[in-house]
Amino acid sequence: MEKELIIRSSSDIVDFALLKDGKLIELHKEEESNKFAVGDIFIAKVRKTVPGLNAAFVNVGYEKDAFLHYHDMGPQCASLLKFVKNVSTGKMRDYSLKNFPFEKDIDKNGKIADVLKSNQSILVQVVKEPISTKGPRISSELSIAGRYTVLVPFSNRISISQKIESAEEKERLKRLVKSITPKGFGVIVRTVADGKKVADLDKDLQNSLEKWNNMCKKLYKAHHPTKVMSEMNKASSILRDIFNDNFTSIVVDDDVLCVSIKDYLHEIAPHKENIVKYFKNGIPIFEKYGIERQIKTSFGRTVSMARGAYLIIEHTEALHVIDVNSGNRSNKEKNQEDTALEVNLISATEIARQLRLRDMGGIIVIDFIDMNRAENRKKLYNHLRDEMQDDKAKHKILPPSKFGLVQITRQRVRPERNIKTQEENPDAVLNGEEIEAPIKIIQKIGMDLERIFKKDYKKITLNAHPFIAAFLTKGFPSIRTKWFMEYKKWVKIIPRDAYTYLEYHFFDKNGKEIK
Repeated sequence: MEKELIIRSSSDIVDFALLKDGKLIELHKEEESNKFAVGDIFIAKVRKTVPGLNAAFVNVGYEKDAFLHYHDMGPQCASLLKFVKNVSTGKMRDYSLKNFPFEKDIDKNGKIADVLKSNQSILVQVVKEPISTKGPRISSELSIAGRYTVLVPFSNRISISQKIESAEEKERLKRLVKSITPKGFGVIVRTVADGKKVADLDKDLQNSLEKWNNMCKKLYKAHHPTKVMSEMNKASSILRDIFNDNFTSIVVDDDVLCVSIKDYLHEIAPHKENIVKYFKNGIPIFEKYGIERQIKTSFGRTVSMARGAYLIIEHTEALHVIDVNSGNRSNKEKNQEDTALEVNLISATEIARQLRLRDMGGIIVIDFIDMNRAENRKKLYNHLRDEMQDDKAKHKILPPSKFGLVQITRQRVRPERNIKTQEENPDAVLNGEEIEAPIKIIQKIGMDLERIFKKDYKKITLNAHPFIAAFLTKGFPSIRTKWFMEYKKWVKIIPRDAYTYLEYHFFDKNGKEIK
């Protein structure tokens, strides 16, 4: 299994595509305008408590107040509030917590009004980004994620990832981490810590502790609301969470970002530093690796699969519904049951990919093809669970119901990726005006080319939709050949999957667009 991370950078947006054996399995986006990313910590003020919801609305600077439920406050919320008050007023300059007297844990079945008051200062962390009309979901149970560990202030618990299967390794890690954990902090040991030495774990903890101290320094007389700790940039956070020895290459089209990623890899995996490559090519990086084409074929309402089968994915306000269809594939199996099992197994693999790719959350209901045998239903259930093992989002899968439906709940912490894959019909009538048909675009390209050649450009490159590019280059003599015979200059034509039917652009030899 090979994993590749392809990173495309523009002025204010960075796109990350994770490929597994050449197939797109995750797509992330980092925008400079996103000021409320998961993991960000704010010093904020309670706007009001709502006893009916047992929750509070907190002003974190977003247009809608953030939502803080009582159960998201953490048992040591009283200690946190006392600490924030002392640090903000300058009464306390030691942020280590080793001499800080903890308050009594709050009642897990208590009332929000007994703990929080309006206009009270509080440290909160974003656990769910703003989605649709809702503000961010926040927690006052803070955590600072490192590569191997997660540092939890105001706690004394040592937890080990459940994905580490060996009981001996769990015990070893717990013993090591307990010996290096600073007083007043708890630690969650991540899956990637499996087999790591105490020096690696200690260095990771010290980095997280340094982040904590730097954050606390910002609290003194801080304006409310203020972001006091940012989640690391998307590239580093993705590498922190998913990077392992299966990665074969990381390709970046921005030299500054490339150096930054190399520096980060030098810290967490020096032996893999050489897999980072700077991409410098006339072809856009997502075109080069076939990502644009995979995006267009993966984000529509209908998703095609191997052997003629396909999925129909519908989104409603309450849940997502996925219908599995066998399509018009020829039946090479012995009977209908075997055919249903084969299509269902193919579909389960694709559904696991689609959930990660679109970052679908909430309730997902899947209508698989009916199967009569209990062992086949169990085989499908186990296969779906195995396929979703690599999914970092928390999820729960229920066995097939009597109706053959499989229900999944999946954590949603940021807006779902929704990419428009359908285009307007070029022959349609819009607002009473006819849009040019695709064949007319060829004439426009020809006229633009004549104008460009009069300006004596030496080398011309035309980027166009694959259908238009094929129309210009296929056949003999092709339209491009006719241009060469007329102007005595050759036009390089590059098909662009990202373009709409009627979109095209000319570029000179330096890659600068010719208007």
